[in-house]
Amino acid sequence: MEEETFDPELICSIFKLVWSRRATERNESIEVVDVEVGDRTKKNRQTTANSNALKLSCELIRIFVTEAVQRSGMIAEAEGINKIEPTHLERVLPQLLLDF
Repeated sequence: MEEETFDPELICSIFKLVWSRRATERNESIEVVDVEVGDRTKKNRQTTANSNALKLSCELIRIFVTEAVQRSGMIAEAEGINKIEPTHLERVLPQLLLDF
């Protein structure tokens, strides 16, 4: 049975948003730009993501979120609280980021 994961179109939209913001920060145009490479001109294409890469990204994000909730739940349970609070997540994030 396959577990439910994030929608690849949603993840692609998030990636595109980040790519466009970074291009804007660097004062670059998202449109096609000419770049000189040797004695010929190469066109920069808009950044895209392979469908397999999107599926893999969705799965990685799902595992990351699941692990964050599980670790935060263990901290909350150890404190005798039935609800995960932001402080629990803050406490597990440093090690979680190192693990991923």
